[in-house]
Amino acid sequence: MKKTFKLTDPKKAPARQVDYVKHEISKYIARERRKPLKDGVDFWDFDCRFGKESHTSLIIHVSEINKCIDGVVTQGADHFYIEILAKPGRRTKK
Repeated sequence: MKKTFKLTDPKKAPARQVDYVKHEISKYIARERRKPLKDGVDFWDFDCRFGKESHTSLIIHVSEINKCIDGVVTQGADHFYIEILAKPGRRTKK
């Protein structure tokens, strides 16, 4: 998923729009995790980038997505860019 989300909508309250965006992102991640795994793959891992624009986005971890969205909302921005790409993951022995 490579998408620019708008945080303002004339028909929705700003807080509801933010909830909608978070829900859509979590729905996408859950859908990707349900895909069947290939041989030798233990789980689906994700490469994530987040920023105001695609060319200024920074690499983040999946668990930091909601924190980054909240940060953008407190800054007063009206949109943000997010990129989430699934990749095969393999567990390492400790």
